Amino acid sequence: MLNGLYKMKISDTLLIRAYKEAVSLGLSQEFIQMLKEEINHRNLNQKMSS
Repeated sequence: MLNGLYKMKISDTLLIRAYKEAVSLGLSQEFIQMLKEEINHRNLNQKMSS
């Protein structure tokens, strides 16, 4: 059994898709901000416009 927290890394494409869907669905700003921070951390801003 796993104890503690762990991170699961998702693909860049899935992260961008999740962000766009979260915005379009009007999900919480906290969740959207978390996704945006990960996008910035991965330097994916240029892929956001495609």
